Amino acid sequence: MTVEKFKSEVLPIKNKLYRLANRMLNDTAEAEDTVQEVFIRLWSKKEKLEEYRSIEAFAMVITKNLCLDKIKSLRNRTTELKNIDIQMSENSPYQQTKLKDTVQKIHEIINELPEQQKLIIHLRDIENCDYDEIAEITQLSLNTIRVSLSRARKKVRDTLIKIHNYEFSSN
Repeated sequence: MTVEKFKSEVLPIKNKLYRLANRMLNDTAEAEDTVQEVFIRLWSKKEKLEEYRSIEAFAMVITKNLCLDKIKSLRNRTTELKNIDIQMSENSPYQQTKLKDTVQKIHEIINELPEQQKLIIHLRDIENCDYDEIAEITQLSLNTIRVSLSRARKKVRDTLIKIHNYEFSSN
């Protein structure tokens, strides 16, 4: 693979890799380091990259594995939330605050999910990966992915409903 082809096919996925690493590590600096390491590994395998059906899926697998290695070695479990980008131009300040709080709660709930569910919900609902891509990245069966996604979404929904009902019942 030439430098130009690498730039055109591999570099455009950097934001997707960064979001995955950032979601898993909850640390922007570590996520940036991980993405750099992924690119170094991909570049070192540049001659074999064309053998892979999807370079993006292969890069996501490398990113996931590096993140899991960092989590295991550092036991880096912070719940600090990152920047939330929400389109709120038409909402009142009260609605904006309420929406930000809800999004923050959703992020907190997702961060409390088991690693597998957290990864699957991130890939499906944030990165918009299809089930086949998720299967390739996680090396799980389609049925396992669907069950994990369903359980993750149910947990987020049920916890959010509990929080919402508690807030309004205490008034």
